[in-house]
Amino acid sequence: MAVITVTNDNFEQEVLAAKLPVILDFWADWCGPCKMQAPVFDALAGELDGKVIFGKVNVDEEAALALKYQVMSIPTIVVMRYGIFQTKAIGVQTREGLLELLKSCEDGEN
Repeated sequence: MAVITVTNDNFEQEVLAAKLPVILDFWADWCGPCKMQAPVFDALAGELDGKVIFGKVNVDEEAALALKYQVMSIPTIVVMRYGIFQTKAIGVQTREGLLELLKSCEDGEN
């Protein structure tokens, strides 16, 4: 599955009702660090296809979602599991950093 575009309209279906962990990249077109984050995020989405849902939230178009998750700086990565906020990281994350965020939310899983 490719990286999905998450909007206020599809947030409940794609994120809150998801059976898999969801990792969201809050970004904007004008953000240089966001452009650096994108290839790392996209590559990991390909690697973890079927295990994790990867979504992108454009903060300029979806300001309400950014506000809800207290995104004050971009890029911000937010991890959700079973519709519940788990953790977030601010700034460009490496592949290993993204994997660590996901792993930190796995406790209790078989």
